Amino acid sequence: MKNRESGEAAFFHFLFFIFLYMTVVYEDNHIIVVNKTASEIVQGDKTGDVPLSETVKQYLKEKYVKPGNVFLGVTHRLDRPVSGLVVFAKTSKALSRLNEMFRNGEVKKTYWAIVKQAPKETEGELVHYLVRNEKQNKSYAYDKEVKNSKKAVLHYRLIGRSENYYLLEVDLKTGRHHQIRCQLAKMGCPIKGDLKYGFPRSNPDGSICLHARRVRFIHPVSKEPIELVAPLPEGNLWKGFGMV
Repeated sequence: MKNRESGEAAFFHFLFFIFLYMTVVYEDNHIIVVNKTASEIVQGDKTGDVPLSETVKQYLKEKYVKPGNVFLGVTHRLDRPVSGLVVFAKTSKALSRLNEMFRNGEVKKTYWAIVKQAPKETEGELVHYLVRNEKQNKSYAYDKEVKNSKKAVLHYRLIGRSENYYLLEVDLKTGRHHQIRCQLAKMGCPIKGDLKYGFPRSNPDGSICLHARRVRFIHPVSKEPIELVAPLPEGNLWKGFGMV
């Protein structure tokens, strides 16, 4: 009896932890979309920290009382200091189709970024050629094509101002390594907290103020249009723009 009670207590403690720290934005039989915090990694890496993918697996295992391993496919990634929407596949059918959709640019992602410097133009398209330095885990932007470079295109729009900062909405046209971070810095607008790309000070929690705000795609199985919006990170910084 005691073992059963202790097991139930552990179960409810786990659920409390999950619901406190993990926000499920959307879920059906084939996909689950989670609002990642800036401290989490999407997949396991050399740090050995528990990745978001494992947390979601455990959530599904406990919620549906599934014995054994739970299938969960990672369809894309967000850099560790970036927050926002991450799409996972719950079935192999959804995973293969979503992987193809991401490769073909059929999944539309919109980001919000907080910067200190106002862009010269309130709206525009940035086209650069990025070269990735693997050792530094950093990309460099060039105005013209150079050796080993990849074309990077994004559209930005100034959508908010606070007392000290500006809020940009960014739509990715390509998906390159650190693309938004690198291109905004090249424009003279490094993201708040992003020391790697030229912002002078880090954020206290190690995050950068880049948030995967919205995702739009056709459901890989039902073929219904899906459009999801992530809640904004907690704190007065984001609230200062008066956005919901």
